[in-house]
Amino acid sequence: MPKAIAILGSTGSIGVQALQVVREQPAHFQVELLSCGNNCDLLIEQALEFKPNAVVIGNESRYAEVRDVLFPQGIKVFAGADALEQAVRMEGIELVLTALVGYAGLRPTLAAIDAGKHIALANKETLVVAGELVTKAAREKGVNIYPVDSEHSAIFQCLVGEWHNPIEKVILTASGGPFRGKTRAHLAQVKKADALKHPNWEMGAKITIDSASLMNKGLEAIEAKWLFNLNAVQIEIVVHPQSIIHSMVQFRDGSMKAQMGLPDMKLPIQYAMAYPERLPTKWPRLDFFEAGIPPLSLGEGQGVRPSFSSLTFEKPDLETFQNLALALEAMEKGGNAPCVLNAANEVAVELFLQERIGFLEMSDLVSHCLATLPHIVKPTLKDLEASDAETRRVAYERIPAWNS
Repeated sequence: MPKAIAILGSTGSIGVQALQVVREQPAHFQVELLSCGNNCDLLIEQALEFKPNAVVIGNESRYAEVRDVLFPQGIKVFAGADALEQAVRMEGIELVLTALVGYAGLRPTLAAIDAGKHIALANKETLVVAGELVTKAAREKGVNIYPVDSEHSAIFQCLVGEWHNPIEKVILTASGGPFRGKTRAHLAQVKKADALKHPNWEMGAKITIDSASLMNKGLEAIEAKWLFNLNAVQIEIVVHPQSIIHSMVQFRDGSMKAQMGLPDMKLPIQYAMAYPERLPTKWPRLDFFEAGIPPLSLGEGQGVRPSFSSLTFEKPDLETFQNLALALEAMEKGGNAPCVLNAANEVAVELFLQERIGFLEMSDLVSHCLATLPHIVKPTLKDLEASDAETRRVAYERIPAWNS
């Protein structure tokens, strides 16, 4: 029988590609639930094609718009955050793909875990904010969390068959983004359009800016800590501009495994949805003898085929890209520090995309919030929610002071 899945954030980049996988693998997947925040036109289009049991529109003011089209087709329609937390508990759902952006993914993921649903996790902020709570809940409920981020999927794939062998360290690879090798003086002049031009991947605006500032790699380090039960010293970050090696695992005997492939997010999405089976595909393959060819688009949201003549590796520049340094410090500090980091960064990226602050001011804002908010060593969910709200208040209050 096809696996019944819910896709939270179906109109975003990951959600759209997940539905491409479903479209190409109809014998293996059946859509039970779709959700989005505001893009009701695309949600309606997706629902009419895939005929889910239900959809949830986050923006309650758009509810009637969606209901009037889908309800006559026998598709249930709900609206709002509370409705989404209830919908993920539906009996028919086997796997929940959480592809919501940012902090918004936490509560529905916890609700799905509480209902015993396995998780395909594309929302790294869920583990950044509440990694200890989420992984504890998953263990108690016997729920598996399958990583969707290409780096964490790579680590997961390298560990298959190695569960009994201790990890010495993991190496997360980073492309370096569009500003690799640039100075802080250069970054001070960066505009939104520059930061949105990623060299290897086509993604949503928020994650693209995070990649340009290297904050995304810091968030991924925190996510890896919880996914694979690691200490901070077991996580290394290496800049790999070609984005061919997606991550590596080093074992205690000194041997190392790497997972490789073209930068196409459909690969880790399908692997997480189909695990433990590898389903056949007709997607482009990596061919080392094509070195030097010009970049070739793989389609909307799927990245590009990079031009390379060799695979290279560099140390990240923590002085220039201070967001990565701040994220690694928050990971080591633990407690609610990663929650504060994430909330401050979400505000900073929003303000940068609105062209209200500069590129370097994003890390200034994150640093200010980390220094201002009180540290809680063992936060509860209520503590994390309060830290998130207070961080956003402090961050927004900081802007008038800068602009005066």
